[in-house]
Amino acid sequence: MKGMSYAEVMARKNEIMKKSLLLDYDRFEGKGLSFDYEGMMNQYGYSLDEIRRIQREVSVGDTPLIELRNLTRTARALAPKGKGARILLKDEAANPSGSFKDRRASVSCFFAASKGFQGVAAATSGNYGAALASQANIRNLKTIIVQEVFDSLGQGQPEIVEKTRKCEAYGAEVIQTSVGPELFYYLLRVLEETGWFNASLYTPLSIAGIETIGYEIAEQCRERHGTLPAAVVVTHAGGGNITGTARGLRKAGAEEVKVIGASVNLEGLHMASDRDFNLKSFTTGHTGFGVPFATWPDRSDVPRNAARSLRYMEQYVTVNQGEVFYITEALALLEGLERGPAGNTALTAAFALAQEYDRDDFIVVQETEYTGAGKHHYAQLAFARENGISVETGDPDSEIPGKNIVFPSHPRQIRAREVDLDPLRISLVRNALKNRGLSRTDLSEDDLKFLADDVARDRSFIEKTLKELDQASEKAQKGGS
Repeated sequence: MKGMSYAEVMARKNEIMKKSLLLDYDRFEGKGLSFDYEGMMNQYGYSLDEIRRIQREVSVGDTPLIELRNLTRTARALAPKGKGARILLKDEAANPSGSFKDRRASVSCFFAASKGFQGVAAATSGNYGAALASQANIRNLKTIIVQEVFDSLGQGQPEIVEKTRKCEAYGAEVIQTSVGPELFYYLLRVLEETGWFNASLYTPLSIAGIETIGYEIAEQCRERHGTLPAAVVVTHAGGGNITGTARGLRKAGAEEVKVIGASVNLEGLHMASDRDFNLKSFTTGHTGFGVPFATWPDRSDVPRNAARSLRYMEQYVTVNQGEVFYITEALALLEGLERGPAGNTALTAAFALAQEYDRDDFIVVQETEYTGAGKHHYAQLAFARENGISVETGDPDSEIPGKNIVFPSHPRQIRAREVDLDPLRISLVRNALKNRGLSRTDLSEDDLKFLADDVARDRSFIEKTLKELDQASEKAQKGGS
């Protein structure tokens, strides 16, 4: 009998991962902190054309690219003369379970079925769980979802509870946990006890499934508008959305298209805090995931994360909760599209950014998601009020996460607030050294090149960063003594 305590299960995580993924991450490891990223990405051997074939077999992908004429008209009314790009929306809610996560799940389920697994399991707040259960059903697989739902008082957010309902509607078994480290522990136990496939959000298979979005965006823009978009705006959380979309654009020969990440600003709220858990009105697409996963991707449920957003994100902006709810209503009232607020994070940023681009440009919002009773922003707002959060109309810049939600008094107040990427890049380098127990003198040429690639900067940026980190460490040591 193997020990089942938290420490004992966590000690077996690499062994469990290897069996549940049929992927030996050690093959790609360097001697220091580097690893063969592209080698890992190509490990499963599926070409983009094969991925598209797999997805078409199960009615995934080839989703509509919709021009939002009324929102574009509104943005132009607020923009300087000659500005106001045309806003296009990739309607991923048209996928079987209602989100782009079907793309990730379709590839994992295809692979799992082809290798003889009896089921699939994943840790997720819900959209991916529903997608995984949906795709597993098509492939005659069973599904277990491990989901972080409650605070210590047993109170669950409406959006997460709605996602539980959707997972169960597809027949998945859902293991619900409270806030804390037990989420990964229970996933490992499920994988070990069942022998099922680990359909993690952060494997090469999952990212390959998203690449088709980027490819389709380039393909559809060329076919319908005779040009590529100036920018694609992507809701950013764990990094898979950014990574897969950017890689797909590059495979379509659209390297010049700017990839912009957008997150809801939840500064001051900690995602692992029991106190803060229900003080936010977004369960994904926010800075509580976007920043930590950007600055240390390998915090995920696999040894090496295939989602590495700083490799691909050329600009990062934040929007506020009230602004996203406002645009969610505007999308329904002006364009006749009712979609979930989390997916509208990128749309909110795009509405503001479109006012900076020329009228002849196109700016593409990379995805939408379904909505439902618990996911609807009215439910989220009611829940916020129950938790003592004020819902107001006024200046969005007065919004304080966990204190109030501020709807704009006028659409001109909606802003895409620039996040300086260089501090995030520096944090990634610092975290890489700290978490691997290395110092600057330990780094090889391969390590330096890997870091440069991981933050999309040149060698001189890495050397300068390492020098500054050493100086800061020396200063802190002197101050402490």
